[in-house]
Amino acid sequence: MTAPAPALPHCSFCGKPAAEVRRLVAGAGVNICDQCVGLAATIIEQYTDTDTPAPLHPFKTLSDEQMLEHIPRIATVSAQVEENLRTWVDELRRRKITWTRIGSALGMTRQSAWERFSGEE
Repeated sequence: MTAPAPALPHCSFCGKPAAEVRRLVAGAGVNICDQCVGLAATIIEQYTDTDTPAPLHPFKTLSDEQMLEHIPRIATVSAQVEENLRTWVDELRRRKITWTRIGSALGMTRQSAWERFSGEE
């Protein structure tokens, strides 16, 4: 059985694929595009001299249609994060880290970690 092809890199925040942005910066398990960096910089600048917290959820500013259009991007980011988590777990197992320690780090039992990440049935 061959492993599925890795997903193409996407921004972990907006979900845009690398081909749709100028630059995609990779971090520990996440990627961020130049557009999201710019948006974050704008938000930080806008809220620097105020006690008002920056908004965390855009729900109030998005229409139902805009939210529905955004759901596939969220699903793509979720798949990207899951693939990255599997890569980290695979590396920990390669380093002989036990399922007990991996499960503990993830807030789950050894058995749950094994079932989710081992690839065995």
